[in-house]
Amino acid sequence: MNSGPIHVKNTGIRSSQCQKRLLTLILFLCLDLFAACQIRMIPSETKASFRALSVVDDRVAWLAGTLGTVGRSATGGKTWQFFTVPDFQSSDFRTLYAFDSLRAVIANAGSPAVVLRTEDGGRNWLEVYRNTAKEAFPDGVDFWDEKRGIIYGDPINGRMLILKTSDGGKSWLEAAESQRPLLDSGEASFAASGSNIRLWEKQKIAIATGGIKSRIWYSEDEGKSWKKISVPILQGTDSRGIFSLHIDGMRWMVAGGDYKMDTLKKDHVFVSEDGGKTWIFPQIPTGGYRECIAPAGGKSFLAAGPSGVDISLDDGKNWQPLSVQKGFHVAGKARKGKLLILAGSKGQIGILE
Repeated sequence: MNSGPIHVKNTGIRSSQCQKRLLTLILFLCLDLFAACQIRMIPSETKASFRALSVVDDRVAWLAGTLGTVGRSATGGKTWQFFTVPDFQSSDFRTLYAFDSLRAVIANAGSPAVVLRTEDGGRNWLEVYRNTAKEAFPDGVDFWDEKRGIIYGDPINGRMLILKTSDGGKSWLEAAESQRPLLDSGEASFAASGSNIRLWEKQKIAIATGGIKSRIWYSEDEGKSWKKISVPILQGTDSRGIFSLHIDGMRWMVAGGDYKMDTLKKDHVFVSEDGGKTWIFPQIPTGGYRECIAPAGGKSFLAAGPSGVDISLDDGKNWQPLSVQKGFHVAGKARKGKLLILAGSKGQIGILE
């Protein structure tokens, strides 16, 4: 008895035509989904530029940026309260982690490096760490749980700055010199969106660097030992490298490029499906340099940068422009929930719908 598979097997032309039609159908379905997504802009009363974002759940989110500004929302990003941190009016806060609507930790970009903590929703801040070294520059923060976290920064005397807390950010201690990666000359990190550090599975750490040398430093024992993971991303000058890192099990993603050539589409976004052992350049990449990559639920991801925002519906294998009118510095999804917020220069805030 004849069957469909026999006809397809014996007719290469029909098989090819079927594949093309299927790919075309998938493309149109994806385009429909792209069209269904949009970024709703939220009116803002501040002109601060935001590069730090922490989305707790579907209601609570925090922002931090220039002019000593911190923002807090308890309405799913629809409305915001903004505060100027006393004595830090000229600071640029690019490192931020919020625990809930009242508690958060921030750090300023540059020296002296200062870490501050609030327990009353941003009205009052307590200094919990200070480093006066001229090279001190915090780049990002993440936590394993409510107590244990890490802030990392540019190298001091050649070694990456690593601060650890075990009390929810109330105090911070510098890691022993032997437990701080020794970086190459010209290797540092970018605080463009504070998303170059990931902590997961109680002890694992990944920190991405950039500049003359760009790679991922990986630890499986809370930073007691480190190994280097090579990434074929654009590098070799101080404006190039990895600007954002996402990790979900064995699926790793990096985004970046060259911030001085933000429309350059060359070795600027990669995906790994084996925990960083091998890297794949997308069939359709992002529209250029991207500062932040963020999950958007399921197999969907956003990549944000100054020249626009891209969306992928297939785990980063293909990207399409979601916005070419507005660029953003940072994007983040709720740790518990679906809310996804974007933020950028001149007080710009958006919600993915």
